[in-house]
Amino acid sequence: METRKHLAAEKKRCGSHNCAQAILCTYADKAGIDDETARNIANAFGAGMGNMEGTCGALVGAGITLGLATKDRAKSMRGMKQMMTRFQQRNGATQCKLLKGVGTKIVLRECPDCVADAAEFLEDELSQQAIDR
Repeated sequence: METRKHLAAEKKRCGSHNCAQAILCTYADKAGIDDETARNIANAFGAGMGNMEGTCGALVGAGITLGLATKDRAKSMRGMKQMMTRFQQRNGATQCKLLKGVGTKIVLRECPDCVADAAEFLEDELSQQAIDR
């Protein structure tokens, strides 16, 4: 699969998409949905579930994409665990407010970079599971 991570990151960087939308819209074809549906599905998942308290929206978008692409609960859960583990190892956190330095004033990763990371890990999972639409 040719990488789309820079395209996903640019969607976030320019402000046209939240983190979850940037992932899901970039890979909508892999998920078997159109761009508008992808955007609507991911509306509430930016900013760590809408309040920075939850998981990074980019990871949520990657998980939604993986689930729609695999249509298999066990594969999706294994893949999500892998993506979360790799994201945690690379960035030091998976929770939005920790990544953004809320309360610590130490930004671990900027949003477009989180999107690029989640896209990279999603692409790896899609490739390993031989999902090609």
